[in-house]
Amino acid sequence: MDVLNGGPGVLSARYAGEPKSDERNNLKLLQVLHSATDRKAHYYCVLALVRHADDQQPLVAEAQWQGEILYEPRGKGGFGYDPLFYLPQLDKTAAELPPEVKNQISHRGQALKQLVAMLQAACKE
Repeated sequence: MDVLNGGPGVLSARYAGEPKSDERNNLKLLQVLHSATDRKAHYYCVLALVRHADDQQPLVAEAQWQGEILYEPRGKGGFGYDPLFYLPQLDKTAAELPPEVKNQISHRGQALKQLVAMLQAACKE
């Protein structure tokens, strides 16, 4: 999100400082976004498989998961920002999804599917 200047980024688990706390991270996010009207957000995942120390062509998969940040948390499942990460096409937050559904459609699930497909293709060569 532009309003966050790239945050929370790779430090998302400790966005509100140490010790890490999902609850405090979510509260900080809501405070920072209190007056934001554009609440579009995304998760981003990159997975790299290096097959050996001198691998010149590692397999790299990446995926984004698009959503929006709600004004208040919904749902009890998941972790991190899941209660605030709203998926308009499903009318649910990530915290309201069953784990098997979340694992299929999340940024991590999408990137892992890509990586498996790349690995299968590489094994056929």
